[in-house]
Amino acid sequence: MTALYRRVAFVGLGLIASSMAHAIRRAGLAEAMTGTARSAETRATAREMGLVDHVCDTAAEAVAGADLVVLCVPMGAMEALAREIAPHLAPGATLTDVGSVKQSVFDAVAPHLPGHVHFIPGHPIAGTEQSGPRAGFADLFVNRWCILTPPEGHDAAALDRLTRLWQGMGANVDLMDAAHHDLVLAVTSHTPHLIAYTMVGVADDLRRVTDSEVIKYSAAGFRDFTRIAASDPVMWRDVFLTNREATLEILGRFTEELFVLQRAIRQGDGAHLQAYFSRTRAIRRGIIEAGQDTDAPDFGRIKP
Repeated sequence: MTALYRRVAFVGLGLIASSMAHAIRRAGLAEAMTGTARSAETRATAREMGLVDHVCDTAAEAVAGADLVVLCVPMGAMEALAREIAPHLAPGATLTDVGSVKQSVFDAVAPHLPGHVHFIPGHPIAGTEQSGPRAGFADLFVNRWCILTPPEGHDAAALDRLTRLWQGMGANVDLMDAAHHDLVLAVTSHTPHLIAYTMVGVADDLRRVTDSEVIKYSAAGFRDFTRIAASDPVMWRDVFLTNREATLEILGRFTEELFVLQRAIRQGDGAHLQAYFSRTRAIRRGIIEAGQDTDAPDFGRIKP
């Protein structure tokens, strides 16, 4: 494939950035890549791996001359970072990000950008509970969705080129309004993560169940909760603070549903429980049919 960008710069070199770097290199989507990270240890690891062509010590150095800049930092760091790199962004460059909340990122970043930069926020819906530059792999985005939230008056050519980059990495691309994206992700990701953190916390608080019993007898449901709850705590802190309204709205709906199920259990209403579980089971089948998960035994886990 012909390179879509002359130089791609990553600010932040964790799971998503490193996976993008591997995928971009494999598909020949960029002529060169630079990157930087706040941690000297992370920068050293990236240099040792040869993750990008040049690892820089500062964000200003990394973005200079790049025609695509990808912000891969916690959302709480976005505004200060935008201020830092704005004077160094090349005319005509595209700036994007990979955060899972979009309206707050746009509000934090856009006011600080020069008029000659095309800002197109993005969110690849892919990941693992692992983090750091060594966690990345080229297939992370294959058959996963990347949502782009171009602002009003965006540059069509810049959007088309960024779309083709994500498609070149194997992703499906959808366009969405930022506020709608945040509501959708509150349903599909943010509230489920909050529930997982809560359930693991509840297990930790139940002194009647020892730590060894929690670990020894963990069934699939609790194991899935612990996998989700192992995600980057800084990232998820910022998600809930920046997508507060949508998350609280969905959490309120969840609480209402939970009360209904509590009542059905208390009253022995088996018909209601079976109908409810049948409806939710159909959603699981839809996810599998869409190729977003597997119906392999034990969810495809590799046995030790």
